[in-house]
Amino acid sequence: MAKTLYITDMDGTLLGADSKLSETSARIITDLTCRGANITVATARTPATVEMILTEAETSLPAIVMTGAAMWCRDTKSYRNVCYLAEDTYRQLMAKCGKYGVNPFRYTLPDGKSMQVYHNGAMIAEERAFVDGRLNLGLKNFNIDAPHGLLPYLPGVVFFFAMGDRENIFALADDLRVTVDCSVSCYIDIFDENIGLLELFAPGVSKAAAVRQLAGEVGADRVVVFGDNLNDIPMMQVADVAVAVENARPEVKSIAHKIIGANTTDAVARFIEQDFMKTDY
Repeated sequence: MAKTLYITDMDGTLLGADSKLSETSARIITDLTCRGANITVATARTPATVEMILTEAETSLPAIVMTGAAMWCRDTKSYRNVCYLAEDTYRQLMAKCGKYGVNPFRYTLPDGKSMQVYHNGAMIAEERAFVDGRLNLGLKNFNIDAPHGLLPYLPGVVFFFAMGDRENIFALADDLRVTVDCSVSCYIDIFDENIGLLELFAPGVSKAAAVRQLAGEVGADRVVVFGDNLNDIPMMQVADVAVAVENARPEVKSIAHKIIGANTTDAVARFIEQDFMKTDY
């Protein structure tokens, strides 16, 4: 019998159209965890929203957060395996973003515990909505147009996040991949095809690297991952079983071993339930 590790993306995969975890999925995940299933998430989100969304779901493993730049231990409410951007890399990224007219959000963990997010300059409507939906979450504090954010270097930066016109964001991503030593994750907003999303990390950071690490820690000899968007492809490529939801982008479906129902049908939780009963201890 194989010991399986189940890792699922959140938005567009585990979560419904309202970006929430359904009562059915929460119940299934909690029940399976209590029965010994190894289930967790791998997401671009930070712990602030991960905790809010997974309130009703019990999981025993660390969550892979910020696309693999850190892990979040839900039981102790603490970070581990945090990967920081070097000062020189930070300066290069700021210069490149400026060249393309992009004002990035910069996520920092200066003390390894309290997340501070900085943004300076004009915001598009989507950025403003992004901030408004994440205020007062407790585990993350936004510093908008704070003078401190204009310093040449901010210590403890974990990653950059930017959104904007799809063509411009993808052009910036292509430029960075060949000019700056960093990890680049670029994909299309699931809510607006015209908006590109960009995440920039220390070299080597990815969902795939974090999946490999966590699989080794739990002693899993079989890894099943679920995804829907371009940033899920790396972890799907290192999985034993890559599962795409029906609403996944064509590029994701093309590399998946299995395609299940849409994210609005509790398809991920139901697949894990059926698979766990067949394959695990």
